[in-house]
Amino acid sequence: MGEINQAEVERIFLSAPFIRDLGAKLVAVGPGECRSSLTLEARHLQQDGYVHAGVQATLADHTAGAAGATLIEPGQFVLSAEFKINLLRPAKGSLLTCSAKVLKPGSALTVVESEVFCGPIEDLRLVSKATVTLAILSPRADR
Repeated sequence: MGEINQAEVERIFLSAPFIRDLGAKLVAVGPGECRSSLTLEARHLQQDGYVHAGVQATLADHTAGAAGATLIEPGQFVLSAEFKINLLRPAKGSLLTCSAKVLKPGSALTVVESEVFCGPIEDLRLVSKATVTLAILSPRADR
């Protein structure tokens, strides 16, 4: 395995307008791994005060994409092909974090697992877990 594609990982977090608007931040990156965080605000919650499932799914999916991108060649990019998320318990707290790890890298598809934690920083608990399949793509003129 060569060097990680740090430039692509940073592009994924800094260039995605929805991720910037959400407030997600890149925390750490390594070969086949990525961690992110989100300081929770009222806009991230659903009607009963818990972190919205869509926020959890977005953080899980996006962090998985960045983890997969650490292993791609320059010029390639990742695009989610499928993901499944299990919401394990209600998410409540001031911080949401995600840790994603590539389970099976590939030249066409890569499978990544994301774990999302929530709570006060001193007591984060696993609240959801996602499996994400990423397509590995190269730019084409007809896309």
